[in-house]
Amino acid sequence: MAVNREPILKRCKELGISPMVMGVAKETKRDPKANSRKKVSEYGRQLKEKQKLKFIYGVLEKQFYHIYERAEKMEGQAGQNLLTLLECRLDNVAFRMGLSMTRRESRQLVTHGHFNVNGSRVDIPSYRIKVGDVISLRENSKKSVKFKEIVEATNGRVVPTWLELDKENLSAKVVRLPVKEDLDYEVEEQMIVELYSK
Repeated sequence: MAVNREPILKRCKELGISPMVMGVAKETKRDPKANSRKKVSEYGRQLKEKQKLKFIYGVLEKQFYHIYERAEKMEGQAGQNLLTLLECRLDNVAFRMGLSMTRRESRQLVTHGHFNVNGSRVDIPSYRIKVGDVISLRENSKKSVKFKEIVEATNGRVVPTWLELDKENLSAKVVRLPVKEDLDYEVEEQMIVELYSK
């Protein structure tokens, strides 16, 4: 599997997103308008929006395109469905619950089998969460020093309204599907739809 080893701050600056979206509490000292001098074409803007979503969720091109195809077949707007499908990935839900510092870390923790979905162990980061699912940390993992440190560090993180968090048991229930208003970053999803529909 391909691994993205590009520096997070450099990529965030390039795509125009805050490192806080990635879970990194560090700001760049470089000029944020340094890349905005060039005139960008319509295609360039569409591509940038797609690259932004791929980078935030840690998804490669082929997988991203499959998610887009699934979003297109669902009822409603393809762009909104795409955002919902990306937010409903297990690795993203673990990050949103505050059980990892970054999405990259949550992907690794899911792969190592630290999470249960409805009582069953799931180790697939792209596992799609549905309404009513209960995501919890496994009993052995709750005793881990690593998770105690993570929970302390992410204590102030805002949990989205579509998740009902139980801090005592380190679990969360999906109350409803996420929508664009729940996101903590700006994205023009319609541009991605336009890019793929050419």
